[in-house]
Formats: sequence, structure tokens, C-alpha cells
Amino acid sequence: MELKKGERIDELHRNGYRIIQNTGKFCFGIDAVLLTGFAVVKEKETVLDLGTGTGIIPILLEAKTKGNHFTGLEIQEESVEMADRSVKLNCLEDKISIVKGDIKEAVKLFPLSSFDVITSNPPYMNNKNGIKNDLQPKSIARHEILCTLDDVIKNTASLLKVGGRFYMVHRPSRLPEIIITLKKYKLEPKRIRLVHPYIDKEPNMVLIESVRHGKPLLKVEPPLIVYESVGKYTDEIYDIYGYNQ
Repeated sequence: MELKKGERIDELHRNGYRIIQNTGKFCFGIDAVLLTGFAVVKEKETVLDLGTGTGIIPILLEAKTKGNHFTGLEIQEESVEMADRSVKLNCLEDKISIVKGDIKEAVKLFPLSSFDVITSNPPYMNNKNGIKNDLQPKSIARHEILCTLDDVIKNTASLLKVGGRFYMVHRPSRLPEIIITLKKYKLEPKRIRLVHPYIDKEPNMVLIESVRHGKPLLKVEPPLIVYESVGKYTDEIYDIYGYNQ
């Protein structure tokens, strides 16, 4: 596989899979990996990942689950092309499709109520002061420049089957807004897990499962602790990454 300037191939510690990344643009973070550990994909289910970036979530979910097919939607041409090469690098063309498109237009790209599972690691920051005209890949991935939380949830609700599951990772500071928006579009929060960098630190991520037209019943799971000490993950994090396999 020929790489472009600034690219590298990283091991994913699952099924021997690898991924192409560009260190100068945007590499996947721990949040995407944790989402693949939180999401449940059952046998023969179809999955859509909104804002797939490098394609990390579809690739890891294909490795970890028995899902039938995985689709990644991404608006940035360079990321689409790179993710598609990673799919081919792992010989997963029959299982994973990378589609170029806008999350805001997702309902025009796919049939309504057609996916069993939808995942998203969306931009966390909605304060666009000073970066409104910054279309760098890192800014687009981190700030709500090209899509908002409402855009992600609205399109998810239209594309999920009734009873389908939506998995998202976000910031705890926006949890009230997230829950209100989910319920606005008839996505009922069912599981929440807060992620803490250390056991004595405040959470900096939240993992959320919601069900389209689900009944109200929310389970708050035990916290997920990332680091046991500086530079050393907890056993659960090593398991999620696949290092303990």
C-alpha cells in the first residue's frame, strides 16, 4: 500500500487490522475506540457511522462484532479517500463502505428507517468564535462548523429502524442538551457511562446509548477509568483496545 506524504500505517490490535492516518491532519482518538467498546452490534445487523473520519469505528466494529455490513459517512474528501484505502488495506470491501456526504443530507443518501445501529463521534465544541472560517480537518472534527448536535441526532432518528440503537460519545458538559435533543427526536436514552481520565478526576467523556421509540428507563453504568497511573491504562482500557488478547 503506497502512502502519501505525512501518512503512516498503525496497528489496531484486532484481527491483524491496520489503519492509515495522517499525523498532520487528524488521527483517531481514544473516544472513538471507547465508543466501539460501548456499542452493541448483533449478528446480521447493519451499522452506519456518521462522521467516520479515518474509518476507525466501522473497522473496529467489524473486528469486534458479527454485524453484517458497516457504512461510514464522511464529508471531507481527503478523509474519505484515506478511509477507503484503509478498508482495502484490510480486504474489507465486502463488509465496509465509505460514503462521501454531508450528515445534514444523510436522509437523502440512505433509505429511511434502514439501519439497526448508528454510531457517531461528533464535534464536541459549539463555540465557533475565531474558527468560523477555519476549515482545517482538525477544526472540522472538533468544532460544530459543518454540522451541529441537532443535525446528527435529527438524521439519526430518521435513518434508524424503530427499536434501533444509537451510540454516541460526547462531553459531559453538554449532557442536558444531548438528552433533550434525543428525546425531541424520539430517541430514548437507555444507557449512560461516564469516562474519567483518572479515578479521582472529573469525567471528560460520556458514552450514551439511545433507542428509537424506546420506553423510558435509563441505566447509569459504573464509571470507566482510563488511566491507572501516568502512562498506564487500566485493564478495562487495555481490553477495549485489544492489547490483552
